[in-house]
Amino acid sequence: MRRLCTLAVLLALAGLGPAASGPAAAQTQINRCIGPDGSAIYTDRRCGDIGALARPVPGESAGAQRRIALGCARTLRDLVHEISAAVDNRDVNRLAGVYHFAGMSHRGGYGVMDRLDAIVQRPLVDIAAVRPEAAAVAATARSNSFAASTFPQPPAAAAPAPRRSAPTALRLEQTVGDRITPRSTVLNLRRHMGCWWVSL
Repeated sequence: MRRLCTLAVLLALAGLGPAASGPAAAQTQINRCIGPDGSAIYTDRRCGDIGALARPVPGESAGAQRRIALGCARTLRDLVHEISAAVDNRDVNRLAGVYHFAGMSHRGGYGVMDRLDAIVQRPLVDIAAVRPEAAAVAATARSNSFAASTFPQPPAAAAPAPRRSAPTALRLEQTVGDRITPRSTVLNLRRHMGCWWVSL
């Protein structure tokens, strides 16, 4: 039930419900609270407003609970930190907090939440950046090499090393079942409203 409520809030914040309108909605942050009965509550309101207490993330100090500002990751480093913390703490809601739900139907959102829940249940080994294939660059290099061997040219200054392309996705390396069998998941990177998000 808690996951369904969180999904409804996230979809609303992504612009799929009446709760999202204007810059204020885009900056809303999901707060982690403890209710009077000790249950976990995820809400876009302050914990004190609903009679609950702020709940710290296990293993993190209060000052380091989140590195993202205004509810979104401004840098890729902050995004990787959020993903890592979400998986380490098996917190599907935290991972959903950096997922790009904009334009998605409620049914699609439920499916995504199930997949994100499966991801956070697997131990994390590494998060690696995925960059575009350099096939075109390699083909050009082969062509130039063939031309140089067929038609020798006078020596020229070495060409500068190609600039590394920006990553287009993040690859999560995890283990399943026996904690030995590897499992990879690719999360596509999206830039939206000045923030970094992931999608499947």
